[in-house]
Amino acid sequence: MNILEQIYEINFNKVMFNERKTTIESNNTIILGPPKSGKSYLIYDYLSQFDTNKYLYIDFEDYKNNTKEIAKNLQDFIVQNKIEVVVFENFLFDVEIPKNIQSLIITTKQKDTIEGFEIIHLGGLDFEEYLLFDKKHQNSSNSFNSFLKFGNFPESIEYGENKKALRNYEICKLYCDDQIQLEILFLLVKNAGEKKSLFQLFNSLKKEIKISKDRFYKTCELFEYNKLIFFCEKYNQPKATKKIYIHNHALLDIVSYKKNFNNLFKNMIYLELYTRYDDIYYLDNVDFYLTEQNEIILAIPFFNNLISSMIISKLLTTLENYKINKITIVTVNNEQTLFVGEIEADIIPFNVWAVSL
Repeated sequence: MNILEQIYEINFNKVMFNERKTTIESNNTIILGPPKSGKSYLIYDYLSQFDTNKYLYIDFEDYKNNTKEIAKNLQDFIVQNKIEVVVFENFLFDVEIPKNIQSLIITTKQKDTIEGFEIIHLGGLDFEEYLLFDKKHQNSSNSFNSFLKFGNFPESIEYGENKKALRNYEICKLYCDDQIQLEILFLLVKNAGEKKSLFQLFNSLKKEIKISKDRFYKTCELFEYNKLIFFCEKYNQPKATKKIYIHNHALLDIVSYKKNFNNLFKNMIYLELYTRYDDIYYLDNVDFYLTEQNEIILAIPFFNNLISSMIISKLLTTLENYKINKITIVTVNNEQTLFVGEIEADIIPFNVWAVSL
């Protein structure tokens, strides 16, 4: 049992971490999410409530950990050492689930589930969390500039600016099993903020690489399951083409020299909404529609008077048809109000809006 004995000596009590809004609340939990979103640190936080001799932490991506040897000896080792908590990181469901333990925490990108386990998804930092993690900048405006440019991965805060874009690329490669998966992910990233069907995307990709339709769709399904990508529906039209969003808005800058700031900004706003609301849709001329709040949200990074008149002319019918009672226009740095019909619309900078949700 030499491997398990070595693993058993690992102590996480001295690991420093910042708390997240998401926490492990169920003894039996499966954690999903993009690579480097902080899943391991979520586990370290959970383990901190136990004595070090009560838990066993196994990372199946650690080359030193022989899966066959672990599977053969695990249950006996747990019993002999009276272990209460077991953690399986990067689990492929190829080891029998241990018996007679208090808690089992699993991270995986597989779609396998276990009856009685709570599933939680951990994404990148929302802006409010980013402010707590960011010790370098003195105010929210400076933090916003960094968040906008380099994205929401927790570890990116500590990297030098000249290395952050490269690190974002490396993290994408960590999640993909091969170059084809990476090509699919980057295709989705390039189309973040756009209305594109998977059929359209598949047809464009197969002109560039050899790939089957089945593999393309299964990969997209896996990415969606793990919240690397999101599909936003048009309200009350489930068959309409969906809008694509990705788990880290900064990835748009690593896949193309062509900058689409509007799409990047919309993606930032979608991620903030996703952490707080269950039902997010889009409408004609409306970026986001929150049905329960009867609110529409427009992403207009650089607001001006010309845009103001265009908005009013396009939205009056929408306000009446959908009984809208609140309009929010999120910008980079503009702050004011205007009336659209009888509704007073709030025009508010992202760094103020995101922490007020």
